[in-house]
Amino acid sequence: MNTTSMRKASPPAPASSRLWWFVLVVALALPSTQATAATREEIDLHSEEALTKFFQQTSAGKELADRAKGMLIFPRVYKAGFGFGGEYGEGKLIVGGRTEGYYNIASASVGFQLGAQRKAQLILFMTDDALAQFRATEGWKAGVDGSVALATLGAGGGIDSNTLREPVIGFIFSNEGLMYNLTFEGSKISRLDK
Repeated sequence: MNTTSMRKASPPAPASSRLWWFVLVVALALPSTQATAATREEIDLHSEEALTKFFQQTSAGKELADRAKGMLIFPRVYKAGFGFGGEYGEGKLIVGGRTEGYYNIASASVGFQLGAQRKAQLILFMTDDALAQFRATEGWKAGVDGSVALATLGAGGGIDSNTLREPVIGFIFSNEGLMYNLTFEGSKISRLDK
């Protein structure tokens, strides 16, 4: 009797093994300069650059940012995927023109995806209540702890009037301009010790 034919099919890899491979793929796909956490100074510098580019792209966005009670800026969010995907970035919360803390944003996804990209994300808290709720939550998750209305520009560069009434408004942009058909849903934002 052949012992090879009597072997049972091996069970699927445990979830922890699949997670390990996911982390490895994402780590290899991200640029090597992002392998270590950014310093406060780097986050500050990149945030200023990203805000300058954003304000050049939309005057309506600048006016909205000026009215916001608080602003989260993630200047470099990297997204990579090979079957499983993930994104990660570090940024800061600005309240009253001052940095109030440093945060990261992370999410994971499943489905066909291949490649990597970099983008910037800006979240505006338009009411004191929305800002207070964000600050009081450990590990704030978009779509669970608060909904983020993704802003789109209409004719003439204006922001949709329905979006203007939302308590939390988000923008996703790159060097080429605002990016559409993206979402903040499922992104988890956590405070960093910096």
